[in-house]
Amino acid sequence: MSRISLDPPRTLRYRLFSWFSRRKFGAELDPARAMGHHLGVVTGYGMLEMSVARWDAVPHRLKDLAVMASAVKIGCSWCVDFGTWESVTHGIPLEKLEAVPRWRESDLFDEDERLVLEYAEAMTADPPVVTDELTEGLRRYLDERQLVELTMMVALENLRSRFNAAAGLTGQGFKDRCEAVPVGVKRGKV
Repeated sequence: MSRISLDPPRTLRYRLFSWFSRRKFGAELDPARAMGHHLGVVTGYGMLEMSVARWDAVPHRLKDLAVMASAVKIGCSWCVDFGTWESVTHGIPLEKLEAVPRWRESDLFDEDERLVLEYAEAMTADPPVVTDELTEGLRRYLDERQLVELTMMVALENLRSRFNAAAGLTGQGFKDRCEAVPVGVKRGKV
């Protein structure tokens, strides 16, 4: 059960966010509903997410795995649910996403993916435990621009997951839709 009401004031700006969410994702997203009680927060956060959607230096498969590793480590069931759906729309196999919590024992991940998963977990630890050696390992696969983008994606997922977990948000059934390609979303290259 949500700790923040999911019934915000239905201002014009909020109704626009709601319409956009339903059009893009097929549902009104619970985090936005919770944030809707503070229009400055939901507006600023929405602008951030729209900007992030245009970041393209790091392949989706690496960003999505990093996001999933952070969400799993924090324990945000909403983020795991939505992240699974979003990652599948990017072409990542469901089997691989479901293996993220036990990636060290799985043979489904390539070396660059393993480094990204380790990096995401190290960044998400409290306090963070990123080492110089881990960062140097990533540099075999990522340039400085990509390393900045990956680092910010993990930091952003920490923001998302910590807000959603603290607000008591749980999955909205996005993972259940993984077999169907969402309206307006095309499976992309990973």
